[in-house]
Amino acid sequence: MSTATIAPTGTWTVDASHSKVGFAVKHLGIATVRGEFKEFEGSFEIGENLSSSRAYGTVKTASIDTNEPARDEHLRSADFFDAATYGDIVFQSTAIEQIDDETLRVTGDLTINGVTRSEAFEAEIQGTETDPWGNERVGFEVTGQVSRGDYGMKFNQVLGSGNSLVGDKVKIVLDISAVKAS
Repeated sequence: MSTATIAPTGTWTVDASHSKVGFAVKHLGIATVRGEFKEFEGSFEIGENLSSSRAYGTVKTASIDTNEPARDEHLRSADFFDAATYGDIVFQSTAIEQIDDETLRVTGDLTINGVTRSEAFEAEIQGTETDPWGNERVGFEVTGQVSRGDYGMKFNQVLGSGNSLVGDKVKIVLDISAVKAS
């Protein structure tokens, strides 16, 4: 497979007002709770060759929103994100590879709760467009899955059925709209 990039080259900044950092986790083993982080930023550099490409992002843990204030407060506590101590989730890519004509694999160091682990995500290009103000834009849907236990989030309760109150696997879904730097 060619090492030429499928994404537009250049330096791009995530437009937070048109993007979303979301997640989903099993509750009681039978339902899915979805949430998002309201405060985040990111950027990426796409080179002529993917080996020179980089991606970076930061999420404010205190900005978590699951549409249930009491749950959000618990998620900010030391049982989960410990937002008072670890205010940011940070991702820094270490490799970007082309999977097919529309998809990239972005591998990098993810830091949550002071723990850094290598994780891989798929980034599917959604398209490019020039907005009415002349800005070049690109859209990506980024998906992946992490184990919250790998990041020290061990809080749980086993139910009578054997199911867990909170699942360990967390699906990550990022809807990214980015603007090319001028």
